[in-house]
Amino acid sequence: MSLDTITSSIDDAVSGFFEPIATWLGDIVFYSVPVGGTQLPLIVAWLVVAGLVFSGWFGLVQIRKFRLAVNVVRGKYDEKGSTGEVNHFQALTAAVSGTVGLGNIAGVAVAVSIGGPGATFWMILCGLLGMATKFVEVTLGVKYREVHADGTVSGGPMHYLPKGLAERFGARGKTLGKVLAVLASAMILFFGLFGGNLFQVNQSYAQLVSVTGGENGMMGSSAGALFFGILIAAIVGIVLLGGIRSIASVTSKLVPAMAGIYIAACLVVILVNVSAVPSAISSIIEGAFNPQGVAGGVLGALIVGFKRAAFSNEAGLGSAPIAHSAVKTKHPASEGLVALLEPFIDTVVICTMTALTIVIANPASYVELRNGGESIGGVTITSDAFGTVLPWFPYILTIAVMLFAISTVLTWGYYCMKAWTHLFGRSQASELTFKVMYTLFAVAGSLLTLQTLIDMADAVLFMLAVINIIGLYLLAPVVKRELNSFLDYVRRRDAGLDTEADENEDQEPVKTTV
Repeated sequence: MSLDTITSSIDDAVSGFFEPIATWLGDIVFYSVPVGGTQLPLIVAWLVVAGLVFSGWFGLVQIRKFRLAVNVVRGKYDEKGSTGEVNHFQALTAAVSGTVGLGNIAGVAVAVSIGGPGATFWMILCGLLGMATKFVEVTLGVKYREVHADGTVSGGPMHYLPKGLAERFGARGKTLGKVLAVLASAMILFFGLFGGNLFQVNQSYAQLVSVTGGENGMMGSSAGALFFGILIAAIVGIVLLGGIRSIASVTSKLVPAMAGIYIAACLVVILVNVSAVPSAISSIIEGAFNPQGVAGGVLGALIVGFKRAAFSNEAGLGSAPIAHSAVKTKHPASEGLVALLEPFIDTVVICTMTALTIVIANPASYVELRNGGESIGGVTITSDAFGTVLPWFPYILTIAVMLFAISTVLTWGYYCMKAWTHLFGRSQASELTFKVMYTLFAVAGSLLTLQTLIDMADAVLFMLAVINIIGLYLLAPVVKRELNSFLDYVRRRDAGLDTEADENEDQEPVKTTV
């Protein structure tokens, strides 16, 4: 029996067993209601409302403190002797690598094809709102992180939900928090194995096959798939063994590289068509409020844009605080401010560059889909947009996809390991078991699709958003105190006053208002 036959049999068996479960779960999590002639997934509304609430609660912190966030990333307010494993920049790149991925390339193309150019405007707005949510959850992640005897750090919703709720609401909060922590860990682990690992490897392999002669090319055979899977698994396994320091070291180089390659390609297309830029910007703004041929009109464009942004930057899902919790700092809000840059990079910059490139290049595949043609893969539209100027771009896109995939697999490997150890303990045997299992999933990614389990993983991850955001609302006063503590530290340091106390011990909040 050939390897292709075996993998096809596994795919069919898994799909046949899990498809009813995945369909039922997806119908619940992504339940949609009709709004203005289109469908609004309630989970998207849940994420957007959280962004609105936290933007108001913290006085548009994503705008007022943007410059401060950049200065923190640059190391201007680093504190001597801080507990943690990585610096602010490394924590940011590790977390960004988990959100910037294929969705920024393919998902945005679908958004502007279905929602029109105007979807870009709403995508940017949702990204800006998500910055506030990310600030809140990451501040809590650092505030309630657990520092182990060996100096390693664990954080995320599995830590700040039980500790924070116990601190605020006593025994009842502690009990509720423990239950939520177990659920959060299980959801992160499940998504990481299938969505953050297997899916990424599978899609990057598919792109590699497409530029090396297709199924009849050198990588199209079962042997090629197995070789690719083993290669990626070896890279992931080696880096994962080094923990967050090793992951952060790799992602701090990969993320700027992959973003640089991709943005440079976008700029080439934009500059070649520079005369079309004003018209494209005009169509984006006009399309946001007066879209043509979009189901649901303005609401249709808004919902498509919000959906793309919410699914891309993961603000409110509770995943990013796991990476950020390892930062070296004594002021949790300092890393919260760093984290608000994530949705800006992911959605406001990279997703917008993709959308603008497609609108300006206006490739035939995009025009066809906008005019009611058959559905075309999002990555094809993006590739065609670049191809109007750079015929060899599929090869560059392949490199970008590889970098996106590897960095995402690495980051989700770290997330999963923290979820795994929360559930099964931090013993060497437990951690080694997980690392072996995770690397085997990377091998399987090039051989199997398991699309049903990937769909199920998406639903599970967004179930986490429901639990996580409830916790964020309940713990928002804690975040406000932490923000004021850090802002007071910044004022004293900028004024040249003594901050030695902050550098020797954690400070108590000094104010209760922003």
